[in-house]
Amino acid sequence: MNFSSSGSNSTPVVVRDDLKTAIMKNIITVTLCLSINYINATLVYTFIKHEIFKMNPRYILYIHLVINDIILLTLLTLIQVLSYIIFTLHVWLCILFLLLALPANFNNPMTLAFMAIECYVAVCFPLRHSQIFTVKRTYILIAFIWLISAQSVLPDLFVSLATERLHFFQSRMFCLRSDIFRISILHEKHNIMHAVLLATVWLTLIYTYFKILFTAKMASADAKKARNTVLLHSFQLMLTMLTYVNNQISVGLTFLFPKSVLAIRFTMAIIVNVMPRLVSPLVYGIRDKTFRKYLKQYLFCEEKRKKATKL
Repeated sequence: MNFSSSGSNSTPVVVRDDLKTAIMKNIITVTLCLSINYINATLVYTFIKHEIFKMNPRYILYIHLVINDIILLTLLTLIQVLSYIIFTLHVWLCILFLLLALPANFNNPMTLAFMAIECYVAVCFPLRHSQIFTVKRTYILIAFIWLISAQSVLPDLFVSLATERLHFFQSRMFCLRSDIFRISILHEKHNIMHAVLLATVWLTLIYTYFKILFTAKMASADAKKARNTVLLHSFQLMLTMLTYVNNQISVGLTFLFPKSVLAIRFTMAIIVNVMPRLVSPLVYGIRDKTFRKYLKQYLFCEEKRKKATKL
């Protein structure tokens, strides 16, 4: 973000970047967003073009994770750029952004947990894997994930519609969840949901990792690869969790380096919002041989070059 404030009960003191710094920060953010989204969009295109991926529950769950990353990164970048251009947004517009961003952010940990479970079933119960994880059940699972994640924002919206005056939605504010959904009980609900979610996901990852680890000692290289994949999921989840300690880290660093508050906020935004989006292409896009073979063709336009050469 391009502002800072001090004091919880006082009027926020807004500090803005100069024009040169603001342009440079936005160029960095937009360039990273376009680069990562290009790779992720190529992953989605590769998935759509080949039946081998669409018939595999593992790849279906992975592409769901990638699509969530595209949504999150696009919205976060758009909000940041708009905050530099027009500073504050209409509340109704910010709510539209949050209706997509909050569920997408909630989806990622749940998708990582189910991907870990899929790895666990594939390694520990290989003969039953095709019966447990069918394509139809995988899409039902994704619908269930969205149904649960919708609870992170829809109740907040309905409560706000019932309690806030009409002019509030037409006013302009910083696009922050805590500023838009202001009822205290909503903050408590939000914190409880995230605590339960993260505890459940971490227990799932730890359980599946050690189960796969035990199997990997006496099984094939596939089991060891699955173990490493779960480790990558854990690392990705750790990056995702930075969202929940972002404010505390920013406040601590600002206390140590008070003159660098804007640089700290920008750096934290890159680490928290962009870094987790970089992990997804690595998990399957580069490590998976099947995906990598097709991905190279589309990512570097090799297929078009081959057709042009033939002509």
